[in-house]
Amino acid sequence: MQSGWSILHLCPSAPLPFVSLPLLPYSSYSTTMHELDSILRPKSIAVIGASRRPNTIGWQILDNLLEHGFQGPVYPVNPRANSIHSILAYPSVAAIPGEVDLAIVVVPKERVLGVAMEAIDAGIKGLVVISAGFKEVGGDGLDRERELVELIRDRKLRMVGPNCMGVINTAPDVAMNATFAPSMPPGGPVAFVSQSGAMGVSVLNYAKSLGIGISMFVSMGNKTDVSGNDLIEYWKDDPDTKVILMYLESFGNPAIFVPLARSLTKTKPICIVKSGRTGAGAQAAASHTGALAATDLATDAIIAQAGAIRAQTVEELFDLAIAFANQPLPASNRVAIVTNAGGPGIIIADACESTGLEVAPLTVETQQRLREGLPDEASVRNPVDLIASATAKTYEFALQHVFDDPEIDAVLAAFVPPLGILVKDVAAAIVRVNEHHPEKPILAVIMGTEGIQTGIPELQDAKVPAYVFPESAARALATMWRQRQRISRPEGEVKEFGDVDDATVTAILDSAVASSIQKLSESDSLRILQAYKVPVARWRMVNAEGAGDETLVPRTAQAAIELGFPIVMKVVSPDITHKTDIGGVVLGIESAEETEHAVKTLLANVNEAWKANDSDTEHSDNAAVGPRIHGLLLQRMASGETETIIGITRIPRVGPMVMFGLGGIYVEVMRDVVLRLCPLTDSDSDEMIREVKLSSLLEGVRGQPPRDLGAIANIIQRMAQLASRHSRIVEMDINPLLALEHGVLAVDARVQICEDEYDCWPTVRLTD
Repeated sequence: MQSGWSILHLCPSAPLPFVSLPLLPYSSYSTTMHELDSILRPKSIAVIGASRRPNTIGWQILDNLLEHGFQGPVYPVNPRANSIHSILAYPSVAAIPGEVDLAIVVVPKERVLGVAMEAIDAGIKGLVVISAGFKEVGGDGLDRERELVELIRDRKLRMVGPNCMGVINTAPDVAMNATFAPSMPPGGPVAFVSQSGAMGVSVLNYAKSLGIGISMFVSMGNKTDVSGNDLIEYWKDDPDTKVILMYLESFGNPAIFVPLARSLTKTKPICIVKSGRTGAGAQAAASHTGALAATDLATDAIIAQAGAIRAQTVEELFDLAIAFANQPLPASNRVAIVTNAGGPGIIIADACESTGLEVAPLTVETQQRLREGLPDEASVRNPVDLIASATAKTYEFALQHVFDDPEIDAVLAAFVPPLGILVKDVAAAIVRVNEHHPEKPILAVIMGTEGIQTGIPELQDAKVPAYVFPESAARALATMWRQRQRISRPEGEVKEFGDVDDATVTAILDSAVASSIQKLSESDSLRILQAYKVPVARWRMVNAEGAGDETLVPRTAQAAIELGFPIVMKVVSPDITHKTDIGGVVLGIESAEETEHAVKTLLANVNEAWKANDSDTEHSDNAAVGPRIHGLLLQRMASGETETIIGITRIPRVGPMVMFGLGGIYVEVMRDVVLRLCPLTDSDSDEMIREVKLSSLLEGVRGQPPRDLGAIANIIQRMAQLASRHSRIVEMDINPLLALEHGVLAVDARVQICEDEYDCWPTVRLTD
């Protein structure tokens, strides 16, 4: 065992390059609860690399197992020690006389593979490899991890790590602290998994300081075998676990995580902190959808679709943990506020309203009862202001009547300690009311440093979530309300549309691949939409290849007459992406004469921009003579409706995602969009529309009629089916898709394809 190993050495926090290791189908990873029992509920443990030197990891892990009373035999393994911690030590696992369920491996990286083989030969079924120096360091570490992967999969062993800090199970019949963390959290209903060992140490310390009870803790490290998905499956039926917390740096397999977590979050909340919020892959994407999926929005989509909850910070993660672990979910968003100071009451009311809670009016009967027992200066409306002279008895009186109000389904009790009123007495009053009303949640806000010392610990011990800041309490309660809504949300179903023309789509893609085309022309893009029964504004394509102005101009005018005015004219060129920026689009053409003039103007604009090299163009070998003009696309004008955008993108090792949002500046500047992983249920598509921040624009504002939300949802589901069936489509935008009072109308589309979609995927990395 090497001395001087540190947490940072074992669990570096710096981001590392994407590394591709061989993957097996999920069936190879799937597990029953009993398969992980060797790691999470072992009956005996060997510490391979146990050390006699204090302040080393091999010493600390053995010390933690003994100090916290592991309910089974512990076998130190060290060939150079006869005993450690006054326990007989063994030169190897083969020398241990009894059966061993779990081996904790704390040896130099070069010895890990050999030690693992010895453990397997000795019949051990579970490994926790603390040692670092594998995939996370690159180079030879990659080879070491590949060899370890092959060994454990070949011998059907389960392993946590390598490069982790260990595992904890606080159940009395296990009492295992197989980590090098300096403290042991109290037992309780919260399971926690961390991808970072260093973060795990900090979080365990924080949990202990807040009195948050932990059922199990797992530091996954490199996730070579046991992953977050395995642990979710394990904790699904664990009676000691009510809430699951996750600190993730990557998603191992989102396509598995979504349905797995979705089946669990109806009964057990999953709260996630996901680091790496800023992405660097957006510049590689050719569409709005691809560019936005390359940002953190894709992570939001995966977590939301799984029914899980994303916390923005570790502090918020634990704010949510103490609420979910200790209080019931509210039946509605109607909340009452009881406080002894007007200012905090207003702050809490603002925080409630901004997070989607309703500060509901109290009934006349409740206000009358409050008036009978409160000073004249007190306010009996919601928020209820008991004024600064309020005692513990006053709090108990007011809270009882507010809880009895049938219009209230949750209570926020705030207290600012004045002179002469003890925080612990008010805390005790809140606890007594909570005991009499277990059906409704109550969250407390104890403001000031005095409350941190006395009031908050007493409340936490009595299972009443307590916070220092009003916003924290309001945010936690609002999240509990959203969880209630998730639970009541119908599961929905994935619709299969039988009226689509997949043969036409395949033929278009085959032709493009044969011609080495990666970006389809707008006409082919619109044809794909029509094949999937997306209503498209009437259009005509006028072929320009090999045609001079003397034939192109009259043919275009004739096509415009047949199409009907007013029309839009667009240049079609594989060398031009953003047509509007270079004058490649002419709007509002009203006659044949205007059409002829528009043809000449458009071609002049495009060629001038090309020569000036001052446009958004993709130059080819014919840069000297100008862009390749395949034709002019004419389309009936459609305007005055609400612009939306629907898109498709694919993320490596994740799969296709569908995006919906408002078009125009809302997607360009505000990024007001929602993404979801395919396949989509009808509930998913409805939720996507509602989650757009400015969805109220679709519901009708300022006298405007509401848009046809059902028609929008139908197109979202059709695009999800298109993405699932045609994997060569790697990016696609329908922009804009006009939302009408009755139906929808697609105006423009952009499609990027590839013969081998794996080579064309944007460089987005959600996994490692």
